[in-house]
Amino acid sequence: MKAAGVLILLVTMVFSAALPDSTAVRQPPVKHPPRVPWEGLAIVVNPNNPTTDLTLPQLRAMLLGERRWWAHQHRIVLAGMRRNTPEWQTVRRVIYKMNRRELDHYYLYQSFKGENPNVPTTMEAPANVKKFVINTPGALGYLRASDVDDSVKVVRINGLLPGDDGYPLRLRARLPKQSP
Repeated sequence: MKAAGVLILLVTMVFSAALPDSTAVRQPPVKHPPRVPWEGLAIVVNPNNPTTDLTLPQLRAMLLGERRWWAHQHRIVLAGMRRNTPEWQTVRRVIYKMNRRELDHYYLYQSFKGENPNVPTTMEAPANVKKFVINTPGALGYLRASDVDDSVKVVRINGLLPGDDGYPLRLRARLPKQSP
């Protein structure tokens, strides 16, 4: 008798587990937001520049004009993308650590003090930045990693290259061009 009761209990449990629970509310599958593709912003120099690695503070000092000479005795000449491009906004946010107004005031104050601020030469397109860096021995510029080719030399930042995990200069990757 005991065995029959245990058997009935086991059969009831198996069937109740197999049947859907009518009281349970079905939840729609969780949709995760699409992953945002990121890419590194490469710091590029003339291919003949012996520098291979900079720290973020060293790079900031160069861009702010606090450091004006390379160790190999060439003057640092800055090249950058025009304002409001994602590349420029990344440099402003991560390296300068200033908003646009503060950066304008910084350069104005440097001029007022009689300093010659090291303002980057503004370029319209990545190809122009590459051409400038190739033709200027002390040039320092920035490009999306996807715009870099063998004509320029990429400098490591804090020991990392633009594709490495933990690289500090990252921005949203460009969306692929839609064909008509």
